[in-house]
Amino acid sequence: MNFYLSLSKFAYNWRYYSYGRDKYNECMNRVFITNLDSLRQANTLVAVFSASFTLFTVFYEKSLFNAVVYFSVAVIAFLFSMYLHYVIQKTVVSNRFIYVFSILFYVNVMIFGIYLGVWAAPEKLATIFLCLLICALLMFINPPLYNLVLTVSAIAVFITCILFVKSPVNVIYDIFDSVIAGIFSIFFNWYITKLRMGLEISTTMLEEERNKYHDQSTTDELTQLNNRRDFMNTFKRYLANYRMSDNWLCVAIGDIDFFKNYNDHYGHPMGDVCLRSIGVVFNKLKEDMGVYAARVGGEEFAILWFEEDASHINDIVSYLYKLVKELNIPHEKSSISEFITISVGIYIERLGKSNDVQTLYNLADKALYEAKGIGRKCAVITGSEIERYVITPDL
Repeated sequence: MNFYLSLSKFAYNWRYYSYGRDKYNECMNRVFITNLDSLRQANTLVAVFSASFTLFTVFYEKSLFNAVVYFSVAVIAFLFSMYLHYVIQKTVVSNRFIYVFSILFYVNVMIFGIYLGVWAAPEKLATIFLCLLICALLMFINPPLYNLVLTVSAIAVFITCILFVKSPVNVIYDIFDSVIAGIFSIFFNWYITKLRMGLEISTTMLEEERNKYHDQSTTDELTQLNNRRDFMNTFKRYLANYRMSDNWLCVAIGDIDFFKNYNDHYGHPMGDVCLRSIGVVFNKLKEDMGVYAARVGGEEFAILWFEEDASHINDIVSYLYKLVKELNIPHEKSSISEFITISVGIYIERLGKSNDVQTLYNLADKALYEAKGIGRKCAVITGSEIERYVITPDL
């Protein structure tokens, strides 16, 4: 029973490296794509290597047949290398394609190695082929089972060939050398792949941690909107980077009307519920209208967006008020409505005219206070090149 458990544990670790099935598959897919470039480089090396043997055979051995074999391997490897260079330019390549081409590469190497180490020189030990086998296997990050199948297949073909061609003495040495070479290839491939997987997983974990801390530093925990820090940074980016087709940058600040009264009457827990609900509204506005939304203060929210036509601002404001109305959150201590309402101040500026974030923010904030001053639950829209006007929706 203990032996069975040990064997099962070994098999699991062999396949999944103790990282777990899902993590192994996720990282293997990312790592495995690097085999494309390795395949290209490996085929280039094989092309150069076999081409040099072609020249050696022509000028020194005077064997036209051997030269044709070596030259054919060089041409095949070169064509593979050129095609893989073309494939690498594509954005998506399936793992199945990589498997197929790695098998073709191994077949080409086996043809070259077996012919060179067995058929062309049956009186010599096949040291060159064994070196080729080890080097070929170590150039790629292969799953251990796949690597095992390739290694065993190569050794089986090699042993079959030498049994028919070589003398008994050479056969014994070559079988022994091939088994040792196969063991080394399997071990080092497993070890290198395990190290690469460990590096990949460590990198992934660090990236996840970095993203986690970044999200915590830029996201408001209560509403899951972006916070004031991220709003200001985004504001700067919006002023510095915009499309030539856009004409206006719009800054809007919204404030929940009589929110202090709401908190005092319903309690802070219900106040948090209200803020979360308004957060949902601004998230919905962000998703549906393509604006940037953030919570910039206690009950203050802000949105940023580009406009080609200033008249489209009315659609944004109307949709915002529609979403707030659909909440139907009771507010008994509001002097203007039975339900929660918001006031909004909007300032629009022609793009490229100003890069002063604080000034534009203050102008939008000033428009918000104008909206409060004229009775709340309305939006005041103003700008340097437009006349001030008010939107009073039916809330």
